[in-house]
Amino acid sequence: HVQLVESGGGSVQAGGSLTLSCVGYGYQYSSYIMGWARQAPGKEREGVASFDSDGRIIYADSAKGRFTISRDNNFASLEMNDLQPEDTAMYFCSAIRGGYCTLDAQLISLFGTWGRGTQVTVS
Repeated sequence: HVQLVESGGGSVQAGGSLTLSCVGYGYQYSSYIMGWARQAPGKEREGVASFDSDGRIIYADSAKGRFTISRDNNFASLEMNDLQPEDTAMYFCSAIRGGYCTLDAQLISLFGTWGRGTQVTVS
């Protein structure tokens, strides 16, 4: 069964940087899309970045130019620069079987797997 373990969250001041990491277990990595989403208190979970097995990458508008997703088989990272208070959220790694990138958190909830999350706080 698919398991994802995130690490790397923390607290930073506005303008700072953090890199999140995720390791996946229990699935055929080449058949899965890996990505990151976030959920702030009182808000819905939203996709931030996605990296499919063919090397395609997409970002949410809020992440473009500041966040960079990387992937190597079952390992994915999210480098976040110029963090702002509005980036404060729980960040979740995801894995979903498929061919194309997706930022659709509802789709991932239905058919994929989430990690337990790592908190990012920007003040």
